[in-house]
Amino acid sequence: MKVDKIGRLAAGALAVALVTASCASDRSGTDGISDGNGGNGSDGGGKTTASKTFGTMPSPCGPGDAKGKTDQGVTDDQIAIGFGDDRGFASAPGLSKEMGDAIGAMIDWCNEQGGINGRKLKGNQYDAAMTQSVKVVQESCKQDFMLVGQGFALDDAAEQYRVGCKLPTVAGFTVGPNAAMGPMKYEAVPYPVDLMNIGALRIAEKQFPDFKGKTDILLSTSPAVTHGTNKIAGAMKGIGITPMECGVRLNDKGESSYMPFAEKIKDCGVKYLWTSDSPDPGQFSFLESIDRAGAKPTYVFEATWYSTFVSKWNASGAGNNLHVGMIFQPLENAAKVPAVKQYTDIVGAKKGKVALLGMQATSSFLLWAQSAQKCGSDLTRQCVINELSKVHEWTGGGLHAPTDPGNNKPASCSLMVKLNGTKYEQAFPKNVGEFECGGDFVVKTDPKTWGTTLNADRTSTKFLTGDVIKPQAG
Repeated sequence: MKVDKIGRLAAGALAVALVTASCASDRSGTDGISDGNGGNGSDGGGKTTASKTFGTMPSPCGPGDAKGKTDQGVTDDQIAIGFGDDRGFASAPGLSKEMGDAIGAMIDWCNEQGGINGRKLKGNQYDAAMTQSVKVVQESCKQDFMLVGQGFALDDAAEQYRVGCKLPTVAGFTVGPNAAMGPMKYEAVPYPVDLMNIGALRIAEKQFPDFKGKTDILLSTSPAVTHGTNKIAGAMKGIGITPMECGVRLNDKGESSYMPFAEKIKDCGVKYLWTSDSPDPGQFSFLESIDRAGAKPTYVFEATWYSTFVSKWNASGAGNNLHVGMIFQPLENAAKVPAVKQYTDIVGAKKGKVALLGMQATSSFLLWAQSAQKCGSDLTRQCVINELSKVHEWTGGGLHAPTDPGNNKPASCSLMVKLNGTKYEQAFPKNVGEFECGGDFVVKTDPKTWGTTLNADRTSTKFLTGDVIKPQAG
């Protein structure tokens, strides 16, 4: 499997939940490699802009008189949390770097206000480097109160160790089915295996009257991409969209010429094209070949296609028909959406990488911090899990559409951006900063696609033990 295809498995956490959680990092700004596993991240050094709010929500940070060594990683004056990404992956340096950058900056932001009820945050930063997720989770098990805002592409490999040591997490994203549906796991933006947000499809139906009969799905030799393709094909058929099945399948390792495939798209009469693949030079060559062939399909792609990697490539205009469904407010909306502006300012002040996965990590940090703050002095893992389980409408202060972290359910809203030259702009809804929502934006998925077995609580049973920390009523 190619490096960027492995990375793509984690970045669909950005997407409109139209595929299983995937992780393509925005390729721009990938400078800088983190300290070694378990190295200290931010603990208050440097200055960011402290605030009593984050977007539309009150800041969960501030002074207080919390005391006591109430749980692992908690002392009278400190809370140790783990965070990190895969930035040290040698084949793709900087992978998901924006996530660690965001959490480090948010730790500083919080500490400048006094921490959580007066306890300062100590961030232990981990670099899973794609293949080291087991090692970093085992390290976190020894010292952290919780894992917060992390994104490890191969998280399923470490899930048995996380569950075994009863380490709760408010993840930035999850990828593997057992991690996505694991016990003691919450996310600001859930992507459960049994539910799928199809907002991009619903918007496309409204935008393009002939979308149902003139759409096809681009196929791939990649097993990972094929898995995503099968899920979206099932969702399409479930709402009355019948793919044209033109049979265009691209080799995951690249093609010597993409023109024959472009001609096939043209001859088949495809007006709308969907792909579960992520942007790479081969995909760009394919779109350029379609343009040269004189075909003019409209592309309705996943949120992995919202990146400067794509926008810089489109200087020629071959991607001007590219539409991307998202549940996050795009960075271009910062002037109208205070939370987006605040995120870019906080991370920018630390010279961190700004990208959608960074916003996703930020939202998870805020979700964790709000729940921890409500526990007051008696800060325990049990208390935080109790509080997290009560959160059923969450936007991270306005960073994204409302989700239901407490029930591990995705957003039922979406928006669509369009690429024009090297710039994205919101195409639908027309009012910048708004989402389109609907009760039919979330559908159930086929259990055959889950990749795990769920119990009555919608929790993966693979690593489940009898003593995991569960929410307590009251």
